[in-house]
Amino acid sequence: MSEYPIPNFSLDLSDQVALVTGSTSGLGRRFARTLAACGARVVVSGRRVDKLTEVAGEIRAAGGICEAVQLDMTSRESIRAMLAVSEEKLGTITILVNNAGIPDAQRATKMPDKLIDDVFSTNLIGPYILSCEVARRLIEKKYPGRMVNISSVAAFDTRPGSAAALYSITKAGIVRMTEALAVEWAAFNINVNCIAPGAFSSEMMDGMLERMGDITKGFPRQRLGQPAQMDSTLLYLVSPSSECVTGTVIKIDDGQGAR
Repeated sequence: MSEYPIPNFSLDLSDQVALVTGSTSGLGRRFARTLAACGARVVVSGRRVDKLTEVAGEIRAAGGICEAVQLDMTSRESIRAMLAVSEEKLGTITILVNNAGIPDAQRATKMPDKLIDDVFSTNLIGPYILSCEVARRLIEKKYPGRMVNISSVAAFDTRPGSAAALYSITKAGIVRMTEALAVEWAAFNINVNCIAPGAFSSEMMDGMLERMGDITKGFPRQRLGQPAQMDSTLLYLVSPSSECVTGTVIKIDDGQGAR
């Protein structure tokens, strides 16, 4: 039997290269800074170049190594080009955080084709393409890898007033993508896991609150979660300590919803 230290946990990611999508704000921005603080060389990616520059500047100012690369998750060409630039600058991606996502904020019967395409591409198709591209490189080099997909509790529960049917569908797809790819890639030491946040403070949540009002009054603790409260779960899933955990979905929702 292998010998492991007590406790078998480390926050040292100094030999890792991490890519975080949708890292211009909110959860993605926090994830990128957290991984960098633990020593990972980090690629921040997203559509807004000015915001990417800000995040990269913050990470470098704190002593981290970071590159900002623009990314449009609705474009397969952009995904592949971003990955090529990232590898050229920092090396093979060993940690992938599929965080990029957009809401639908519209009733299913009223959604225009463009919005349908954008939600599917950003929330599900893009993460699938990117995951496969990263996995292909890891398999070729025989490197172990960690992938963390960001879903939502909306994958398991929708509400009459949310106007988020397609968002829920795509986030449920992310859950199943996690499970299926974890099985396929386990033999290559690539772990694929998922975090399903509840209502957390973010730009996306700000838009929801504008539409629906203060939803926190219906929560047991009457509060939104804060991105910092996901640090420990993210770090566990990307650390060597979680080597036996793959295909798992962890809900982080502060007890906001039913089970």
